[in-house]
Amino acid sequence: MSKCFSLADAIAPVADGSTIMVGGFGSPGTPFTLLDELARQGKRDLVIIKNDANQDGYGVSRLIEAGAVRKMVTTHLGLSGAARRAYTAGTLEVEFVSQGLFAERIRCAGVGLPAFLTDLEVPEELGQARQTVNYGGRHLYIEPALKADYAFITGHAADHSGNLRHQGTSRNFGALMAMAADCVIAEVYALHEQPLRPDSIHTPGLFVHRLVQVDRSSHEYQPIPR
Repeated sequence: MSKCFSLADAIAPVADGSTIMVGGFGSPGTPFTLLDELARQGKRDLVIIKNDANQDGYGVSRLIEAGAVRKMVTTHLGLSGAARRAYTAGTLEVEFVSQGLFAERIRCAGVGLPAFLTDLEVPEELGQARQTVNYGGRHLYIEPALKADYAFITGHAADHSGNLRHQGTSRNFGALMAMAADCVIAEVYALHEQPLRPDSIHTPGLFVHRLVQVDRSSHEYQPIPR
């Protein structure tokens, strides 16, 4: 059964107030087409979980500029002047997480763990108060898993069952996020009628609910063979 949707139909069920994980490290792996449609449909009060806020006028930054994002969970605000201004003005809540903890919190949600323990300290000015525990004579911090209503990711190649193959650094957080969200929407560049080879699949179709075929969503795109 095909999981293909039109762009508008794929995004339509996303409700105001949803928590959305967004793949990408800068431009590579960012599902710009899905984010543009989210902005076009006027979704509001969103919580965005993404490594960065993209650049002014693009992706997550465009949503912030439109006042659509209430909170970000991120490792940094990157090149987005809009995000920095909104954070400074108090109109955007930001939870800063170091990149390793960010990835591990997502992974834990994907494998069904509610939290994990770490000895990594976070300056108080960068994060909320953290619960602690003494274990084996060590003072450890409790890091809660990160889960979302939706995950927006990219695939450079896909089949109709939703199996995805990523290219290069665009792979980044996509597979982890696909395991940690209730509904996964993937924009894909090449949609193959025949199943992808099992040993070439990076994100299994089991985790992917909706596919949207797009021409391209960033300058990083290059076609790859099946």
